[in-house]
Amino acid sequence: MDSKRSISGFSKLSKRGKIKWLVENFFKDRESVKRELMSYWHSNEEQQKILDGFSENTITNFAMPYGVAPNFLINDKTYCIPMVIEESSVVAAASNAAKIWMKRGGFKTTVLGTEKIGQVHFLWKGDSAVLLDAFAHIKSDLLREAEPITANMVKRGGGITDISLIDLTQEMDQLFQLKASFETCDSMGANFINSVLELFSTRLKALAADGELFGDQPQELEVIMSILSNYTPDCLVRAELSCPIQDLAGVAKGMSGEEFAHRFHAAVQIAEIDSYRATTHNKGIFNGIDAVVLATGNDFRAIESCGHTYAAREGRYASLSHCTLTDGTFRFWIDIPLAIGTVGGLTSLHPMAKRSLELLGNPNAEELMQIIAATGLAQNFAAVKSLVTVGIQQGHMKMHLMNILHQLEATEKEMKAAVAYFNDKIISFASVRQYLDDLRTDQTIVA
Repeated sequence: MDSKRSISGFSKLSKRGKIKWLVENFFKDRESVKRELMSYWHSNEEQQKILDGFSENTITNFAMPYGVAPNFLINDKTYCIPMVIEESSVVAAASNAAKIWMKRGGFKTTVLGTEKIGQVHFLWKGDSAVLLDAFAHIKSDLLREAEPITANMVKRGGGITDISLIDLTQEMDQLFQLKASFETCDSMGANFINSVLELFSTRLKALAADGELFGDQPQELEVIMSILSNYTPDCLVRAELSCPIQDLAGVAKGMSGEEFAHRFHAAVQIAEIDSYRATTHNKGIFNGIDAVVLATGNDFRAIESCGHTYAAREGRYASLSHCTLTDGTFRFWIDIPLAIGTVGGLTSLHPMAKRSLELLGNPNAEELMQIIAATGLAQNFAAVKSLVTVGIQQGHMKMHLMNILHQLEATEKEMKAAVAYFNDKIISFASVRQYLDDLRTDQTIVA
């Protein structure tokens, strides 16, 4: 073991102390790395303290581009969508889709449900029938005991909506689950739900030990774990686009509305039946969704895990979006579970998350669900449109060209020349590097 690269008490070091230890043990150009890491510190000390508090062992900030996609018409209201993402073509694609559909009625969205789920898994080592017979009384007891925790949420219109007992003994010996449903209003609700579940665990153990509900016979019960589920199929929102097929004329250069609709519909059908294609298809949806989730201080990891589980809910991973061509009408929509919040957590603490919500008109959680779903659908529309027309690489690589030029340390003059040169050519890293090599050998090309 390399003793120089291990340390005890690292978390107790100051931020400068952490950086000093890192650069001395892991980097060659120590002073340069130290300056670079510190250069990303926020100039406002109070803001930096807030950012440092979000994680553990923070040494600096990792910058991500914060862009906006204008012209989103959602339920007849116009939005400019904040998006945090490093993939160069995403914001441009979402903006393009929004512009296309602004002239065709925009996005229509509906919240289909807002229920969230928590679970207590426990082993019941006695007679299952005894537990099942007593459950109605157990449920009443749990609801009553939780009232001090749920009171404020109830005042806002939320709280515990149901508790059910799930018998899992055929899957695992002695295993049962308390499945609790929650309404958390404008908060994502993770801490609230987990606090209630932990109370349930404590109370379950007390009830079992007391035995009053079980014929005055103490029962052996072992709680394994208590935690919310990030799978929230009933916290669901729909976003859709529709117009007469003939109104799609002009969406794709050189294609009639009918031809474009036919090709688009076929592409979505392929994603519905082919899991390999569905994976990339849905990744494009999350390009849009994650970017807004990040910008508003929500948990993109929870959103993604839930969305992918939902995509496989029928036993096979499939497209999250769908398309029909019926009675001369093009309809394209997505049903997506989104457990997000607009109060609490990073949404209230992160300075840019607060600005993002302000940019969106300070939406409540249901409105933000609709905005996020519409952005995911816009991104999906743009990606499929490119795939069935000019191909994905043309637009993507043109946007990526500047990244390649920066990586190859091109000057502003060289960048301008390269953009003009590759306007009608295939872009690849190798071709750009070759062009710059030629350019730098023969300076008359620049002129």
